[in-house]
Amino acid sequence: MSTLVRVQDERKQQVVTTGVYGFVRHPLYLGCMLMMYGASFLTGSVVGLVIAVVGTVVLVGRIFGEEKMLLTELDGYDAYKQKVRYRLIPHVW
Repeated sequence: MSTLVRVQDERKQQVVTTGVYGFVRHPLYLGCMLMMYGASFLTGSVVGLVIAVVGTVVLVGRIFGEEKMLLTELDGYDAYKQKVRYRLIPHVW
C-alpha cells in the first residue's frame, strides 16, 4: 500500500463519472473533511477544529497535486474535469 497518488496502468484505470463522482471530483476527501469537522463539533473540541483546519489545508494541497498528475497521466480526465466542475464541495469549489 502506498500513500502516493499514481495511475496504475497494469489495472487499466479509467475515469469514473457515475455516482458521487458525478457531483465532485474528490468525494473521498469530502467524506474525510466531513468526519474531521463533524467529530470536532460533536465533541466540542477546539483542538479538533484546529486539526480539521490543518487537515483541510493538507487535503487541498493534495488535490492540486493529484489533479496535475491525473491530467497528464489518465486518459479522459480533462473531459471529466470539464463535466464535473467542483473539486471538493458542490457549488462552491
